[in-house]
Amino acid sequence: MAKEDLLKDYRYDGSKKLDLKEAPHDSEGRGSQKEEYIYKTEENIKEIDDWQGKLYAQSQESVLIVLQALDAAGKDSTIKHVLGPLNPQGISVHSFKSPNSEEEQHDFLWRYHKRLPQRGKMCVFNRSYYEEVLVVNVHEFWKDYNMPKRTFHNGKYIEGKYKEIVNWENYLYGNAFRVVKIFLNLSKGEQKKRFLERLERKEKNWKFSANDLKERPYWDKYQKAFEDAINATATKSCPWYVVPADQKWYARYLFSEILVETLRDINPSFPKMPESSAEELDKCKAALLSEA
Repeated sequence: MAKEDLLKDYRYDGSKKLDLKEAPHDSEGRGSQKEEYIYKTEENIKEIDDWQGKLYAQSQESVLIVLQALDAAGKDSTIKHVLGPLNPQGISVHSFKSPNSEEEQHDFLWRYHKRLPQRGKMCVFNRSYYEEVLVVNVHEFWKDYNMPKRTFHNGKYIEGKYKEIVNWENYLYGNAFRVVKIFLNLSKGEQKKRFLERLERKEKNWKFSANDLKERPYWDKYQKAFEDAINATATKSCPWYVVPADQKWYARYLFSEILVETLRDINPSFPKMPESSAEELDKCKAALLSEA
């Protein structure tokens, strides 16, 4: 279970091209090690919690986790399972739906930029600015935008957005952000299975929306959109991870490994007190101990 070598199989940083038809949806025969991976996930969560405290105290860098996937891939449950135990003061989660009337009057990055975490904190975008090159791409919503012709780049609107996203992420990286981008790669068959489970189990009915089925006929277009977007925006400083999502225990393990690797690379530490402050603390301690 070599962490670094394993993550290399799922990391895309521009040095290789993603072919989603070849990308795995499951653990590729690691089912016999399931309990070991679950245990390792719990150990990773403890380590993430430890790193988070240091990240918060040092307040030099922040971590933005971009989580993308098709419906039923397990975004919410992955966030809850891996990040739920962390101190809520140091992490936030933002779920983005279709832009409202105010957001439509701004550039597509506006609503995301103002929700970026401050230094020392972690943040998850559950769906993100990548929707502009995914759902907007698949349904060609951009053709109805009320904007001047020059902004459509002679019909290459999506290609223009790829460049803007890369520029923005480079800007974030240069301003002390670590951008971790994760795509939960769910198979069409497993999505169908999870949709049926939501319909058949009353306690899960609330999770199902008829709109989910409306997107199923566009499956192939979404696969192409994800593949193109990842290949166009994967960089050394802001890589993508294409995580198999058919087995939730394995997806959660990889999610936790990615965060551990990122935090280890940041390597935050608790600030050291200057000598003058240490002397002041000693005086405070002595005062407390001298109380009756």
